Amino acid sequence: MQGGVRKRGKTWSYFFDMGRVDGKRKKKEKGGFKGKKEAETALRKALNEFEKCGSVIDESNISVADYFDYWYKEYVLVNLKFHTQRYYRSIIDKHIKPMIGRYKLKSLTPAILQEFLNKKHLEGFSKSSVSSFYGVISGALKAAVYPYQLIKESPAQYIKMPRFDNVKDEDKLKIITMEQFKSIIKRFPQGSNFYIPLQIAFNTGMRAAEVCGLTWDCVDLENKTIKVEKILVGKGKGIWEFGTPKTKSSYRSIDIGETLFKILSHHKTWQKENKLKYGRYYRDSDFVCTKENGVNITLNSLKYLSRVVNYELGISFHFHSLRHTHATMLLESGAEPKEIQERLGHSKIATTMDTYSHVTKKMKNDTVKILESIFATQK
Repeated sequence: MQGGVRKRGKTWSYFFDMGRVDGKRKKKEKGGFKGKKEAETALRKALNEFEKCGSVIDESNISVADYFDYWYKEYVLVNLKFHTQRYYRSIIDKHIKPMIGRYKLKSLTPAILQEFLNKKHLEGFSKSSVSSFYGVISGALKAAVYPYQLIKESPAQYIKMPRFDNVKDEDKLKIITMEQFKSIIKRFPQGSNFYIPLQIAFNTGMRAAEVCGLTWDCVDLENKTIKVEKILVGKGKGIWEFGTPKTKSSYRSIDIGETLFKILSHHKTWQKENKLKYGRYYRDSDFVCTKENGVNITLNSLKYLSRVVNYELGISFHFHSLRHTHATMLLESGAEPKEIQERLGHSKIATTMDTYSHVTKKMKNDTVKILESIFATQK
């Protein structure tokens, strides 16, 4: 491939032929080099790059703030779900832009990004939050390399998550005991707004959006199963719509026991009685989780529930705690991990085992104790 360098004014440039594009000869030229040797070095590098990938990347002068806005528009809004879009927008606006938005994209270094993550860790953000910051940065900068070709390599590939080794897994997941669940139910007994959502999540391990989005057409009381095929999604300003479950594996059928069967059967009758009681003031719908007047329970309502449990009852809790507690109880009782994976809607069994590693550690210790007891009987 032919190419060369030449002096133009006070600086040097390199050029080379890129072949025919749409029937026309195309030439690549770049200037601004201080000397002939610098231009020749840049030419060799550009030729190698062109022969390797068929193009030459001119690292962009776009700022980090502008690039993340571009990535959000071209990738996030096109490919990700509404809740994820809102979460990523918040991360970009509240964290990435204020701290590193002023840099040129091409000037980002691993050191700058590592300092960003380390500072968020020191500010007290949870491992989950810092991991989300890391994920957004890594994904966006990977796209900046390809397909956008704005930088030659991603500096994020060289950074690491800060260590979070001062919190026990069970504390991080906010798993509750049976006694604590009974205290919560005593505070929100049958007939209260939160009794049914609490019981469904505790007995099935369903996610909050799945519980709020559950409708009676997905509850088969005769065969004692619940189908998860949609979620409730907030669109802002009190607007709620149905959305699709988190992943393909989140579409699932969950077997329910006699306890939840009786609770749901009674609740269905209670809803019919309330419909007659309230008449035209009743909000008629097919939602399972409703208030006495038929208004459906939303994710915002569940935030209030969590605040009451934390501050009034003094129990470290969020609604997702019920999902973690459900899985932990099943694992500790000897249920098959594969069945728990399917029940929770995890795409991989590794996700289930990693999430509840505190249980598997206990199971390993119990296995060793069983083995030792066997040896003891043989002496």
